[in-house]
Amino acid sequence: MRKIVILLLAAGCIQSVNSQSVPSFVGAGKTVDPYKYSIVKKGEFNKAAVSCAHPLASEIGAAIMKKGGNAFDASIAMQLALAVVYPGAGNIGGGGFLLARKSNGELIGIDYREAAPSKASRDMYLDKNGNVQMALSQTGHLASGIPGTIAGLFATLDYAKLPFKQLIQPAIDLAEKGFVISEREAAGLNSTRESFIKYSTRPTAFVKENKWKAGDTLVQKELAATLKRVQKEGAKGFYEGETAKLIVEEMQRGNGIITLDDLKDYTAKLRSPLEFDYRGHHIISFAPPSSGGILIAQMLKMIEKYPVSSYGFQTVKSVQLMIEAERRAYADRAEHMGDPDFYNVPVKTLIDETYLAKRMSDYTPDKAGSSTSVKAGVIKESEETTHISIMDDDGNMVSVTYTLNGGYGSRTVVGGAGFILNNEMDDFSVKPGAPNMYGAVGGEANSIQPGKRMLSSMVPTLILKNNKPYVVVGTPGGTTIPTSVYQAIVNIIDFSMNADDAINKPKFHHQWLPDEVMVEKDFDADVKKQLQAMGYKISERAAIGRTEAIRILPNGKRETAADKRGDDSVAGF
Repeated sequence: MRKIVILLLAAGCIQSVNSQSVPSFVGAGKTVDPYKYSIVKKGEFNKAAVSCAHPLASEIGAAIMKKGGNAFDASIAMQLALAVVYPGAGNIGGGGFLLARKSNGELIGIDYREAAPSKASRDMYLDKNGNVQMALSQTGHLASGIPGTIAGLFATLDYAKLPFKQLIQPAIDLAEKGFVISEREAAGLNSTRESFIKYSTRPTAFVKENKWKAGDTLVQKELAATLKRVQKEGAKGFYEGETAKLIVEEMQRGNGIITLDDLKDYTAKLRSPLEFDYRGHHIISFAPPSSGGILIAQMLKMIEKYPVSSYGFQTVKSVQLMIEAERRAYADRAEHMGDPDFYNVPVKTLIDETYLAKRMSDYTPDKAGSSTSVKAGVIKESEETTHISIMDDDGNMVSVTYTLNGGYGSRTVVGGAGFILNNEMDDFSVKPGAPNMYGAVGGEANSIQPGKRMLSSMVPTLILKNNKPYVVVGTPGGTTIPTSVYQAIVNIIDFSMNADDAINKPKFHHQWLPDEVMVEKDFDADVKKQLQAMGYKISERAAIGRTEAIRILPNGKRETAADKRGDDSVAGF
């Protein structure tokens, strides 16, 4: 795959910019009021719509499109805004994937997944006896891969209409002047307080002497200064100069390994999207280093020959079939998926209908499968995340999933720069067969190598119906991301649900290992008992994912839904 070269001159982003010269629509009494906002869970919009994890970011995305921007402009502005108002997952210290379909039918996949630093090594998280030291890959300086988000935003700028200085200004305003936090955000910051103190070497805006409470204003002056450097200098304002220096100094204080050269050499990459059909719909999703596109292709294709709609929504019959497809897909994930620049991922075979039929040949209705007997297929050939769904008036579809990995990432805030670093190194296979924080296991395909991108579960997805835009969908949730999107698609296509029901109905998840079915607390109790009687181990857990969806109705309106599981909100016009 060719690399995207960030040409700052071409992007028009290296000239000196005084942020005060950029008109602002964020502030008290303005279009987007950071001190007075409300959460909107669903809506129908005639022209443009967005859905994401925070109402302020959704309002900014809609306002940008109303001012002449397209879906790509909105995606840039919303990711930058989320880096301020949603610190648990919104980021400039992490990375992600953008999947888009332009109004002319052109497909775009931008990979700005984090990469292993040049000093990273295969066994860097093992002690002298070969035991995994999970704390090192999950918290603190050594857990962080090279951030990719800023490179991804400038790669996206090639498809946008407005100047970058205008798209970043709302985030600068939010960081510099502050915004009112919700009860959920206050609880998150309070619960992470001690970790921020432990893993950050300098004072941070996220730590308050007294507990945070709903209605408090979070001001992030250091982050505002970092964003201003990016506004003035373009991508160099992050990967070189003062910000890069601050990152490396933070690394040195905490025994991290990211260097100035690591930052300077990072590039976003174009990836060809993964495409397949399901029951007359054309599905477009992300290819490796995301495992998600392959997983949803496998799971949907494995159940396609069965009359799922006649089974009924979340009957024991439909749930069992979907669980067994999940089990087999995740077994393949552990064995066959990794960064395609380092490992020959057998994509064509993994989604081949003959191969998938063979994978399901030992499926037995009314009896639980076993992950001891279900292994990866034989091939002979070479959770804290956030999602944005956007449709604009021109017919552009944009689906973005980006992440710090765990909630608040590595819990390390870059001193003087004000942003949280990711803990994505945990998404590598630290040791063959050893589970990461989400319980996922892996092997050689996803082993640590310098410059390699760790395997992801993120799966921004688009659906066409009659070759026209139909659905934009995606979710956070670690390894539950592919199963959440899989279930949303089945809910829309097989069970004819609207967008709101499709994302908010109870979810279930199986990922091969551990051999158990996780269900949300409101999952049907009778179905759970019947599954247990078949031999399934069932465990209840908190919310699975926070899915955002937009569906085009027959009248052309954008039916838009935000997940009930968080402060997620929709906006549009």
